[in-house]
Amino acid sequence: MKNHDEHHPSHDIIGTHGIELLDKKIVLCISGSVAAYKAIELARLLIRRGAKVICVMSRSATKLISAQYLKWATGNLVITELGGELEHIKLADYKKSDCIIVYPATANIVGKLANGISDSILSTMLMVGLGSNTPIFMALAMHESMYNNIAVTKNIEFLNKKVNIIESNIIENKAKILDPEKVVRYIIKKIAQKSILTDKYILVTAGSTIEYIDPIKIITNNSTGKTGLLLAKEMVDHNANVTLIYAHGSEKPPDEVKTIRVNTTDEMFDAIKHEMQHKKMDVIVLAAAVSDYKPSSINKSKIKSTKINLKLGKTVKIIDHIKKIQNDVFLVGFKAEACASKNILVEKAKQKMTYSNSDMIVANDIGTTNYRTNSDYNDVTIIDNKSIVNTGWTTKSNIVKTIVKIIMKNMANK
Repeated sequence: MKNHDEHHPSHDIIGTHGIELLDKKIVLCISGSVAAYKAIELARLLIRRGAKVICVMSRSATKLISAQYLKWATGNLVITELGGELEHIKLADYKKSDCIIVYPATANIVGKLANGISDSILSTMLMVGLGSNTPIFMALAMHESMYNNIAVTKNIEFLNKKVNIIESNIIENKAKILDPEKVVRYIIKKIAQKSILTDKYILVTAGSTIEYIDPIKIITNNSTGKTGLLLAKEMVDHNANVTLIYAHGSEKPPDEVKTIRVNTTDEMFDAIKHEMQHKKMDVIVLAAAVSDYKPSSINKSKIKSTKINLKLGKTVKIIDHIKKIQNDVFLVGFKAEACASKNILVEKAKQKMTYSNSDMIVANDIGTTNYRTNSDYNDVTIIDNKSIVNTGWTTKSNIVKTIVKIIMKNMANK
């Protein structure tokens, strides 16, 4: 079988989203469901996590999408029939591949594997894989009535003891296949090499807190919450147990993260204390844009715009209290300055790290034109006790990966 073409574009994306699946060889089996088109995205996402992907398509799948799409996606020839090279042995026999993913898995292919039927390229590949104890993942996709058929149910129950069944979402009377991104996270949890963050308890704050003037008017900071949410998601991808305390933001929190919604700074602090009192945290990342001031009193009814006269008091400085509750947690804070030189930015960050007893500070300049007009990009300086790292102007996704890598390096040295 042909390996990656030296100059194939798929090389450009290997490991761009992470290296959890680096050097993993994955066989992606595609059966004849209308959801087959999603396998193209799944293949690319697996490669972006470092995997080498080889696709196997049933005859009916090739009638729905062209094998050329999968060849483009992976850089490897796509297997559509058995030949003299014994592809099923080369790919699915003992320790030939790290796992086999069936995406989508129809009632037909589920039934064949459950009953030992080997009459096609897909069923033969899976028969060998099951016999050789190669990990198999089957993402179910079919009509709800088929899914509820007693024969299909028995087949699924039988296979559930031998393979990893990825259950569907019942939507519009169909057992719809799980989205590719969620499947990748599931695969990572099952076969990826353990990260130093695996099973660690991590708390992340995100978004901007608000302080009420009256039931309508508020004081707040401008924040999308994106960096905090990306941090939570990245740490989940490292198999950490993540709790996100999320104030106001334009981004939707990841489904797989335990999320606690709050409004005010006091509510955020109460939520943090509650989580810390009930769970020993390994890492706390305070990425939220917390209000510095709040009205001394809140008017119970709406104030007329012509009569506003505010008296402000300071809000609680959350970061200063974290180590008083759990003194050995790895604490990461954020520091924003406006129109500051790099030297001043680093100096202010070090000062904050000292008085808050934190272990790492992520500092940035929010006064630049670039920052004000590009919510998906930033330029941060990361300071810990041993190093100063500047990311340069790049995507928040890249920044988050750098932050997590530095956290992991510190955790490894604890």
